Amino acid sequence: MSSDLFTSEGGRKYLTAEELVQFIAVANAQERAEVRSFCLVLAHTGCRISEALALTAMSVDLEQQAVTFKTLKQRSAERFRAVPVPASTIDTLELVHSIRKARRSPRAKQERLWRWGRTQGFNHVKDVMAEAGIEGAHASPKGLRHGFGVRAIQKTRNPRLVQKWLGHRSLETTTIYMDILGQEERAEAQAMWA
Repeated sequence: MSSDLFTSEGGRKYLTAEELVQFIAVANAQERAEVRSFCLVLAHTGCRISEALALTAMSVDLEQQAVTFKTLKQRSAERFRAVPVPASTIDTLELVHSIRKARRSPRAKQERLWRWGRTQGFNHVKDVMAEAGIEGAHASPKGLRHGFGVRAIQKTRNPRLVQKWLGHRSLETTTIYMDILGQEERAEAQAMWA
């Protein structure tokens, strides 16, 4: 088992597809629109919480339906990566943050979309997780990132593309997401048995 995807007791650190559906449903029902948009960006991009908090209106490409992140943990060079997102997430970002309008203002286009810190952002995600009934080591922003990685590998079967989306320097880091457990592993096994 990869130590990055499992706790020392063997519990998983990633959300399953079903948990993601629950998380998104609860996020979409949030009264505070900025909490909703924040949770959707984390769920649909696999970004780090600090990368999400650094986003501005200029980071959102409405036409290409992508969000561009400044990749963290790349100390040697400044690197950016664009991650495609569902049209519904782009619509939410436009509705909540008035992206088009903000991009026309020299000052507004440089302002962060969410003006809270890491702790407050973390707490918002934890609150949505709790409301969705998701508990354990995977009920965190990192659980969303890991879940995105697992699903992206499963659906695309393209580790290089997933490496790009997650902003990993090394392909070896990305291949940890090929370690799957539970229903995901069972689905793979059932394909073999059929």
